[in-house]
Amino acid sequence: MEKVIGIDLGTTNSCVAIVENGVPTVIPNRGGYKTTPSMVAVTEAGKRLVGHIAKRQAITNAENTVYAAKRLIGRKWNSPQVKNAVATSSYRIVEGPHADVRIVLREKEYGVPEISAMVLQEMKVIAEDYLGEGVTKAVITVPAYFNDNQRQATKDAGEIAGLDVIRIINEPTSAALSYGFGKNVEKTIAVYDFGGGTFDISILEIGSSAVFKVIATAGDTFLGGEDVDARIIDWLVQGFKEEHAIDLRQDRMALQRLKDAAEKAKCELSSVRETEVNLPFIISSGRNEALHLQRTIDRKTLEELSADLIERTIDICKQTLADAHLEKEDIEEVVLVGGMTRMPRIQQAVADFFEREPCKGVHPDESVALGAGIQGSALTDDKQEMV
Repeated sequence: MEKVIGIDLGTTNSCVAIVENGVPTVIPNRGGYKTTPSMVAVTEAGKRLVGHIAKRQAITNAENTVYAAKRLIGRKWNSPQVKNAVATSSYRIVEGPHADVRIVLREKEYGVPEISAMVLQEMKVIAEDYLGEGVTKAVITVPAYFNDNQRQATKDAGEIAGLDVIRIINEPTSAALSYGFGKNVEKTIAVYDFGGGTFDISILEIGSSAVFKVIATAGDTFLGGEDVDARIIDWLVQGFKEEHAIDLRQDRMALQRLKDAAEKAKCELSSVRETEVNLPFIISSGRNEALHLQRTIDRKTLEELSADLIERTIDICKQTLADAHLEKEDIEEVVLVGGMTRMPRIQQAVADFFEREPCKGVHPDESVALGAGIQGSALTDDKQEMV
């Protein structure tokens, strides 16, 4: 029986899972991590790096390291999202022959599906190492609000990576599958999925006979943790500019260091009240003196910087309930998915809106991949009755 892997191709991190002997399992990579950064780099010697190894050298090779490519997949060159990425990314994004988006690494142009394919290939290798056999079939997840272009481009990426993509499945639906797996519950649930690049909310009815029915879904494919990071970067850049009259955005290496520090500070502020951003020798001034960036950011500042982004997710939730003709009390469980849902302010906002504590029983980083693995095994297993 051929094994089917489930891949959560994320904006920031990707994850691969499989069902073994009826148990859905996330497959760790060689470093023992359950998730792998969705980053690709090309070194000076022309060597291709993917995942943790690409992330580790991102600062010294900022111009040739791609992150968050998923935000560009299936988009046209003239879209506002692409313009935004061109202005803020440390790598070069150019227009392709058919008004599509190309990424330049070491003077070579790549299509976005090619970059995503490198990440998918890495996930394929992780699975093959673990299983000790070749893998050709996969279920890949996409944000619920991806359009046909974006879905097709994701499928193309799978094919370039040597995978037969037997199904593309929505991330919130996938998370619901892993939530309901083997539980025999009948419930109406809301899946609030706030990841690195995208936000989705889906309302599903789970029936006892393994029927998962999506009642309503909505989202924003350009709203995520990357935007929260960007707010912190702006705050740091602005403060530095006021102090030294130098714009750090002009320096790609400085920008990549800021990005790294912003993400770290954001994560730390989920568990501590304040943290220090300390970047020695961030840039040298015209008079050849090295300048350092040292600032303390507290949780309240982060909450203020990202308040409107969180508000946008709640507005989308409101709209979705209205579309589904449901009241808040009709929702029996709220499932949080995506790394951003670790932020206390977001958990609070969701609890306030739905008037109930969100469920903590689902792993925010792994549930989407697990659901894809469950779907993959259901598609190849005659005994499975999942609909």
